[in-house]
Amino acid sequence: MIANTFIKRPVTAIVISLVLMISGVICIFNLAVDQYPNISPPSVSVNASYTGADAQTVEQTTAIPIEEQVNGTPGMEYMQSSSSNSGGMNLRVTFNVGTNPQIAALNVQNRVGIAAPLLPSVVSKLGATVRASNPDQLMLVAIYSPKRHIILPSLITIPILLFRMPY
Repeated sequence: MIANTFIKRPVTAIVISLVLMISGVICIFNLAVDQYPNISPPSVSVNASYTGADAQTVEQTTAIPIEEQVNGTPGMEYMQSSSSNSGGMNLRVTFNVGTNPQIAALNVQNRVGIAAPLLPSVVSKLGATVRASNPDQLMLVAIYSPKRHIILPSLITIPILLFRMPY
């Protein structure tokens, strides 16, 4: 019965759909999103590079001293470390929900500074980078085209776009 009404009167269907869409746009700006709690825990990333070392050497000489110092940082929930054969070390320290990420990064930076004399000279020269990071993805866009030669040049012209293209 309702379907027949909208089929016979398409202008009525369009007006109702426009009213619903406009009311939705108005309501989305009036939502109290600022009052929602943070549900993703903040994290701090520590990166260090030991040029010419394999993963085991990086772990023993760089990762372990930094991990020992960073362990016990106030508000820390857990940490995850990885070392690569290219000499890179990445330590992600995850904190409890509600912890200020900037203060957490400062605490981790201070503890990495305490571990600095224990690190090899190559690592000390390059330094360890400490950054507060948010593990949430802001936006993910997937684009598909059967004719890659048409869409790829268009995407490359967008300077701020970061994307990963399979080759």
